[in-house]
Amino acid sequence: MAATKGVCFPQGFLSSGIRSGIRKNRLKLDLALVTSQTRAAAAAVYTTNKVKGAPILVTQEHLADGYAQAIIVNSGIANTCTADGHAIAGAMCALVEQHAGIPQGDVIVASTGVIGEPLPIMPIATGMPDLVVGLKADSLNAAHAIMTTDTYKKEAGVTFTLGGKECRIGGMAKGSGMIHPNMATMLAFLTCDAAAEPSVLQAMLKEAADDTFNLLSVDGDTSTNDMLCILSNGMAGNPPVTDAESPDGKVLQGALKEICRQLCKLLAADGEGASHLLECNVHGAATVADARKLARSVVSSNLTKAAFYGADANWGRILCAMGYSGADFNPAKVEVVLRSEAGSVIVCENGAGVGLDEDFAKRVLTEKAIHIDITCGDGAADATAYGCDLTYEYVKINGDYRT
Repeated sequence: MAATKGVCFPQGFLSSGIRSGIRKNRLKLDLALVTSQTRAAAAAVYTTNKVKGAPILVTQEHLADGYAQAIIVNSGIANTCTADGHAIAGAMCALVEQHAGIPQGDVIVASTGVIGEPLPIMPIATGMPDLVVGLKADSLNAAHAIMTTDTYKKEAGVTFTLGGKECRIGGMAKGSGMIHPNMATMLAFLTCDAAAEPSVLQAMLKEAADDTFNLLSVDGDTSTNDMLCILSNGMAGNPPVTDAESPDGKVLQGALKEICRQLCKLLAADGEGASHLLECNVHGAATVADARKLARSVVSSNLTKAAFYGADANWGRILCAMGYSGADFNPAKVEVVLRSEAGSVIVCENGAGVGLDEDFAKRVLTEKAIHIDITCGDGAADATAYGCDLTYEYVKINGDYRT
């Protein structure tokens, strides 16, 4: 069993990543493949953007029966808003069948990069033999091959027990900008060696996304290609999970949420141009829905994000973002604490400002990871959202993203 956390962390998974020549930058890897030793239960959630990339439409067709065995991904070109996009996405799956022997109907396909630019199939076809030969129980190249403006690879792994059997979930994700999902993030791929019914897995994945990826925001833009998917091949040998509310179902759900949470934090910390990871923890909201609205609104606020870039304890922007979130809460009960490795500082109590040491507050806010702890006093519901600050570098990156 592989020891390195990532998509090859569970039993029975291999991956590969190569430079096929899709990208203008000829030094970057741009094509990844993940395969399962056996056909696996599969589930996915997708962008809610009305404009959807062709790979999403093809993947939805392939996952109609709840099973898959491979994932192929390219970076550099999104294969979205092009006349032949559906055919190209299908051709990518057919190439997996031709070279890896996995039926094209059991292939998940994903793309990320520039929208509206045709994706050439020739580099992918030419690179497929090397991609398949390179399959191994090491996800390093695959994790690099799915990156666009990311500055580092994003991988995670979680170990848990079902029916007395050790099980593992591994995952890799990409995303640095154009992240404000209502399903998942740019692209996230999970693998698992537990046995679970596809319908149960689908429900669990949706719940995990709602509690993690749907509370992630970098810049307020929901991508056309967002996808979160999972393959679960059952090779751990546990009794299949057939009920999400069973003891084993709750353990699997917890593991899913944990790996999604780990990937979310990696994505938020690597937001385009980011210098701070923001984690907004809302406590004591009336409902979970209210808690999620409040947390997400705070990390999505450009004014709040800009304040954290400048290490300015401008807590009024936090209250402002809460106020237009659409959540039901009593502003007069709100407490806000800003916290980091340098310490913590109360900036708002009972909906009003308190005297604070500005120099100490600035020290707290100069740390890389900042927690915004909000207590509402309206109930018992909690939620955590993830984001980053807004810097000059974000504009520079996106000013010439295509050229």
